[in-house]
Amino acid sequence: MGKPLLAVWRVQTHAMPVTALAHLPPSGPTELLFLLFHGVGADAAGMTPLAQRLVAEYPQAAVVCLNAPDAFDGVPGGGSGWQWFSVRGVSDANRAERVALALPRFIATVRALQQQFGMTWERTALAGFSQGAIMALEAVQAEPALAGRVLAFSGRHAVQPAHAPHDTTLHFFHGMVDTVIPPGPAIDSAERLVALGGDVTADVLPHIGHELHPLLMDKAIEQLRTFLPKKLWRDVMSEAPIVPRVASSDELGED
Repeated sequence: MGKPLLAVWRVQTHAMPVTALAHLPPSGPTELLFLLFHGVGADAAGMTPLAQRLVAEYPQAAVVCLNAPDAFDGVPGGGSGWQWFSVRGVSDANRAERVALALPRFIATVRALQQQFGMTWERTALAGFSQGAIMALEAVQAEPALAGRVLAFSGRHAVQPAHAPHDTTLHFFHGMVDTVIPPGPAIDSAERLVALGGDVTADVLPHIGHELHPLLMDKAIEQLRTFLPKKLWRDVMSEAPIVPRVASSDELGED
């Protein structure tokens, strides 16, 4: 069998039309929505390897790779694609402001696609690489009930989170030798979110740099397939019947 194909698609949001590559279920209902966001200077096609993996694992999912809305304005040779926010002169002091300015349009696009597919936020996953991961992570910080999961590849928060997003599971995937966005800030975010009661996993793999590496994608599929979010545990436990029983002497520690 050949690789699943992605078709060029125009997404109409409240703000503006967005170009995307998309795979829609050939028949039957759409059960999940995966929205993929590329890195700075790239385009939607850069997320194709991950999209193909997701389509293969979840054939009834809509998988949409989105182009960022603005043309890349960075250094010559750094890319001829698109950007979610400008990195010209970016620093730790101004990154958060730039992300905040870009978030309303980003969030509106997510909401428009959820409405278009009739998909709830719990069945929506945001997956981003590098700058796309930054946007996805900050979006669920800023907007409650935006997505059930975030897959953040080689990304970080613009600022360390002050709260954990409610009922959203965050998965961090990073290369240990990434020199563009070192793994330290992502690890710090994961530890902080766990301390804040968040639902988090973090996989940092050796010998991988700043790339959407196949081994990181393997980890992402593994986490999607095997990790049970806290929300599901809570829902299962709340629905489980309480069966009265008498403790045995062994359980009570009696001779």
